[in-house]
Amino acid sequence: MNDLRTKVLEAATRIEGFDFGSIDIGPVYVESGAIAHVAPYLQGNKYSRIIIAADANTYAIVGETLEALILETSISVKVTLIQPDLQGDVKADEAALVQLILDLKTYSAEAVIAVGSGTMHDIARFSAYTLSIPFISVPTAPSVDGFNSKGAPLILHGEKKTIQTIGPSAIFADLDILSQAPIEMVAAGFGDMLGKYTSLFDWKFGSLTGGETYSPVVAEMTRNALRRCVENIDLIASRSAEGIRLLIEALLESGYAMLLFGHSHPASGAEHHLSHYWEMEFIKLGKRQILHGAKVGVACAEISTLYHRLADEWLPSAEPIQLELIRKEIREIPEAHEIRRLLSIVGGPTTPDELGVDEQLLVRSLSEAHYIRLNRYTLLRSYNETKL
Repeated sequence: MNDLRTKVLEAATRIEGFDFGSIDIGPVYVESGAIAHVAPYLQGNKYSRIIIAADANTYAIVGETLEALILETSISVKVTLIQPDLQGDVKADEAALVQLILDLKTYSAEAVIAVGSGTMHDIARFSAYTLSIPFISVPTAPSVDGFNSKGAPLILHGEKKTIQTIGPSAIFADLDILSQAPIEMVAAGFGDMLGKYTSLFDWKFGSLTGGETYSPVVAEMTRNALRRCVENIDLIASRSAEGIRLLIEALLESGYAMLLFGHSHPASGAEHHLSHYWEMEFIKLGKRQILHGAKVGVACAEISTLYHRLADEWLPSAEPIQLELIRKEIREIPEAHEIRRLLSIVGGPTTPDELGVDEQLLVRSLSEAHYIRLNRYTLLRSYNETKL
């Protein structure tokens, strides 16, 4: 049940000066039938009023069953179905946040259960944080690494902003449910993990040239999770129970790495900034959204192309030893063709064109995406600022 939780706490003991009061990691169930543990968990914590936050799809997949299991106890439960926008997308935007916050407030809910993938978790975590109540995670697809992080990426006035909120008080990852997720959701989760190749480089680069804080323990934790995914890609692509277990545990471990560090540096670099840039452009144009991990995987290949070129043609002014270390770190990023090959094995998109990102948008995003997170010193930011 809690092997992953034990691993995270053990890693924390190796982080010098770590404040254990800064984390509160509850139970983590990654197993078949995990949702059967939700109602007993609620009873054990003496909750009496709960809201399940879902959309129409995730309610049909597991929300309805979960509601019935909770109603068998003395706990009162209400369901909030987050409404899609005019394009049919459920987004973590102002409308969704207001809808859930009002329901939580009106119902006097003591906790909220997020039933869904990344977007539903972002809506629930921010709403719970706003009302100072806990949220509980019930993922329906192994599609992102943000289930258990504190960061909530929100769309506010059409702009992507990440707000630091709270992590889940418990996670119930039911392998029976996750194994039935559409292949594109599984591919998105794998794409989100592949993005660690460039995010880990950018974090190291930021520590070498931008004075950013770095944790070798957290970096190792993230790198190990990434390596397990790549080594078991065939199991993941087949959506076998073991492959899905490996993928969801890697995604959760990446989320815990962010939780231990306190920020998303281990798992989010220039590839995420490109992804966010494309997402905001699609919103402006009224286009349907693309899965986050699908964008990240493709963006990782584009950033790899750029960084390998920069290693030969341009690097920031620095001491020779530091420059050689930067080149060494870049060489550890797989070439773009290898990243695309891995993405194709799991059935995900491999090029910007497949996402609907044209050449003009790609070029513009490579020049401007670093503005999204000016508190991050990525190689993309360094290169663009030098050009200016």
